[in-house]
Amino acid sequence: MVGQLTRIFEFKASFSGDSQLRLQTIVRLRWIGVIGQIFALCVVYFWLRFDLPIGPCLTIIAISAWLNVFLAIYYPARHRLSVAFATALLAYDIIQLASLLYLTGGIDNPFTMLIVAPVAVSAATLPLVYTVGLGLLALACTWLLAFYAMPLPWYVDPPLALPFLYKIGILSAVTASMPFLAIYVWRLTQEGRQMSAALAATEHVLASEQKLHALDGLAAAAAHELGTPLSTITLVTNELARQIDRDSPYREDILLLRSQAQRCREILQKLTRHPPDEDPLHGSLTVKEMLHEAAAPYADSLTVIQIRAAPATAAAGPAARQPVGIRRPGVIYGLGNIIENAADYAQSHVEISAEWDGQTVTVVIADNGPGFKPEVIDTIGEPYVTTRSHGRKERKSGTKVSGLGLGFFIAKTLLERSGARLLFENRKPPERGAVVRVIWPRSVFEAAADQREQQIPRPTKHREPPGPGDPISDAI
Repeated sequence: MVGQLTRIFEFKASFSGDSQLRLQTIVRLRWIGVIGQIFALCVVYFWLRFDLPIGPCLTIIAISAWLNVFLAIYYPARHRLSVAFATALLAYDIIQLASLLYLTGGIDNPFTMLIVAPVAVSAATLPLVYTVGLGLLALACTWLLAFYAMPLPWYVDPPLALPFLYKIGILSAVTASMPFLAIYVWRLTQEGRQMSAALAATEHVLASEQKLHALDGLAAAAAHELGTPLSTITLVTNELARQIDRDSPYREDILLLRSQAQRCREILQKLTRHPPDEDPLHGSLTVKEMLHEAAAPYADSLTVIQIRAAPATAAAGPAARQPVGIRRPGVIYGLGNIIENAADYAQSHVEISAEWDGQTVTVVIADNGPGFKPEVIDTIGEPYVTTRSHGRKERKSGTKVSGLGLGFFIAKTLLERSGARLLFENRKPPERGAVVRVIWPRSVFEAAADQREQQIPRPTKHREPPGPGDPISDAI
């Protein structure tokens, strides 16, 4: 399910016909460029009084300004550009800047570095292949400016003559900085998109897990709406039952109608009750029950899942009592995701153990598979980080498939929301396998359940607290 969600979000993000660049953005950036170019020309021509072809330069700038006006009139402000159109506009910006640089000194002009800007914008908003094309165009223009350009506006005496080696140095700087900045911006944008897709998948999972809770409100609303007509039906049938003769052939039908209406009212009354009103234990569960519920969907796999729950050796008295927490779909789903990953990679079995004392509740999920890759063990839990050294095997078919790296991200996000802390490690040699520790402060784990107990009277249920040497152990 996680893989399908991820592919959907990646498809929408990466292969959409429209680019990530809005028309309003590129128009505003071009206006900033136009204003800056006019300001630079005015300073050089009117204040420094350097001789330059002011007419052609202003003509080139005016073309950009009129293009902005045309785009703003023809398209709505929030219009999202197609990939091809956005590429064409950025290519125009490169050529326009190169034309101005040709008229004002070529590569001797210190503003040559600005030719990198359209390529950086493309790296952040367009597919990689289009960014490469724009980068090649910008490099070609820069190389041409290194050898073909009008003189740099400067004093007549003494004239400025930059060494050819210095020009080659500027050319090398532009050539090196362009791919570096483009790759840097592209990588940051990709990480942002991946994080957005992963968070969207996580929110989708949470919405699916909480859908049943929403049905409670829907049932209550339906019961409220149906209560009045059912009361009317019951009232009318009672009146008819009193008025009709006992020997009438319709008496049985009226009595049946009244009984069925009464039955409908009783059913709706049950639906309006909150689950804890019917069963005080419905909304809470022990650590052992939580592990069984999380591992139950994977009990049909070839991997043996062993569950063990016991207090810590030093725990005694109230600290040895098994913690009781509230049933949280996100926690159960997160634990189940880790258990599923362990079952997929395990050679034969998965060991799930829970231990508690007065301060913490710790759940350890360990398998005997290949373990985590050493180079990524410090980054596990980040989106799109593959955690194992080999592809995982499908539980039923046994074929190996590669993960997308979202399973642990979603599990880690859900469990951390509940107040847990996750640790990832490998077994110590000579043993092999991965170990995941989920640690809650006991006060956090039991806080919601304690609040529920204060609001709803719990029936007496005898639970013998296991002693230090009396673990609760099961195998699935």
